[in-house]
Amino acid sequence: MSIPVQPIRPAATIILVREAASSYEIFMLKRSSRASFASGMYVFPGGRVEGDDHLHKYDAYRHGPVEEQAAQVLALGDEWRGFWIAAIRETFEEAGLLLAYQGPGLVSFSDPLEHNRFAGYRPALYSGEMTLLDICREENLRLAVDQIHFYNRFVTPLGRPRRFDTRFFIAAAPESQVGHHDQQETVASTWISPIEALARHKNQEFELMNVTRIQLEWLADFPDKQSVLAMARAQSSFFTGRPSLPPNP
Repeated sequence: MSIPVQPIRPAATIILVREAASSYEIFMLKRSSRASFASGMYVFPGGRVEGDDHLHKYDAYRHGPVEEQAAQVLALGDEWRGFWIAAIRETFEEAGLLLAYQGPGLVSFSDPLEHNRFAGYRPALYSGEMTLLDICREENLRLAVDQIHFYNRFVTPLGRPRRFDTRFFIAAAPESQVGHHDQQETVASTWISPIEALARHKNQEFELMNVTRIQLEWLADFPDKQSVLAMARAQSSFFTGRPSLPPNP
């Protein structure tokens, strides 16, 4: 009897970084214990690439990729648009952090009325009543692809109930946005340094998937936000972690 082939779903996620008193912090979400994937674990915001994420209609509502991201586009391949759009969409849906320009700068949630208006889009995005394209049109946004840098790629090992082929990106968090879990798929959220996250994981206080732990171990070598972003902008080759390969950059 033949063994059924496990489908591999394309996914995208963003490692968001911000300044901290010492070192820097990353935004992480705790998955619901009822979630079918990574239940109860802390993850970076992200999710599956949907068909609409590939639409050329988004081209009128994005800024980037820019020239310095040419190597990233090449590494992502013909479907580069879908990975960037999915990463932005899922990050806003799950974390309430929106990497998009409105006018000359990134969207600001410093005004409570504006914050509440954008927060109202999240349930509609989650339910499918609205798309990210709808929000871009409504608010005259340009998605900040130029601020989001492809970092690496991991494929879920064989034998798992669900398998994903995930592109990881790195970006600076918008300064006026704090982020908050969606209370649907995620039940808690925190800004935490890679070193602290790893220490808490070692003490069994902060559950992580192997791929998340590996990413945090690599990022813990960087002393501050600027060095992380400089690395992400300068990369010209990109690690791919496949089931048959050891997790080394």
